[in-house]
Amino acid sequence: MTATPAGGRHGRPWRAAGAAVVVLLAMAGSGMIGASVRTVPPPRPPQPLAQAGPADPVTTAPGGAEGTDPDGLDPDAADQATTEDPAPESTGPDAAPTGLPRSAPTTISIPRIGVQADIMSLGTNADGTVQVPPLDQAQRAGWYSPGPSPGEVGNAVVVGHVDSAKLGPAVFFNLGSLKPGDPITITRQDGSQVTFTVDEVKSYPKTAFPTDLVYGPGDKPALRVVTCGGVFDRAAGSYLDNVIVFASMTT
Repeated sequence: MTATPAGGRHGRPWRAAGAAVVVLLAMAGSGMIGASVRTVPPPRPPQPLAQAGPADPVTTAPGGAEGTDPDGLDPDAADQATTEDPAPESTGPDAAPTGLPRSAPTTISIPRIGVQADIMSLGTNADGTVQVPPLDQAQRAGWYSPGPSPGEVGNAVVVGHVDSAKLGPAVFFNLGSLKPGDPITITRQDGSQVTFTVDEVKSYPKTAFPTDLVYGPGDKPALRVVTCGGVFDRAAGSYLDNVIVFASMTT
């Protein structure tokens, strides 16, 4: 699968993603799980405790079309953060960390679930869908390169398969078992390492993907890690939900 740039660097990258998330990450069929050739259901991956319902108010896409994404991602504490008045900017020792210069990620490490994986750069397909790693490389993760890089101000997005009909459990099979406080470390091309701390892990129906929470703008360096989850739909050949990890930079 060849990455297609989405308009160069990332001036307001979430706008470029807006059209893509209508069929986000192409997770069904050729996308996030590659289960269309299965004859039996795969083992169910661990699921997060938090489940966002289809009426979640933050799942409206940038264009205003609610529930148009057939694939989906995760938020409860983040939900309130988007609806309440922003807190005054902190100037004390707990102020949000300053963003780093842009640098592509090369590896991701998640000790709790034993992930140590290479990251490839991804863009969008010709039809506007977000690319995912090829199924024969299901143990690698992918970075949505039109958006911020991990460590820059804004929401960096990393995606990966939950499983593969050919390879079995994939890079993010156990993503749903992460808990608040767990560390995620990303190494970048410039040699730096950025550590994020998990804020929350949630599961969203693919029909109610929280576009703004994942691809929307942010005022601090943050990370979104996305895979499939929930019940496996044998008829559709895909999972019904998406699991999303929300994390903030802490180094």
